[in-house]
Amino acid sequence: MSEPSLKSKIIELENLLYGEKRGIIYRVIIESIEKPLIEQALERTEGNQLKAARNLGINRNTMRAKIKKFGIDTAAYKF
Repeated sequence: MSEPSLKSKIIELENLLYGEKRGIIYRVIIESIEKPLIEQALERTEGNQLKAARNLGINRNTMRAKIKKFGIDTAAYKF
């Protein structure tokens, strides 16, 4: 059996949220994807926020704001 595609996982998540989060589904889905994406970028760059931001194609200030927003402990990614 093959792995589910990202599209199918997003559709599944949207279906779960439809009744409860109607009107904010887009924001909820984006935030649920954004945090693990940022954490993975930090892990790949050993906690280097500038490199992680460059890899993701976002500004370092945006990266720092998102780290703060999601409460990500950057020290956990430094070796």
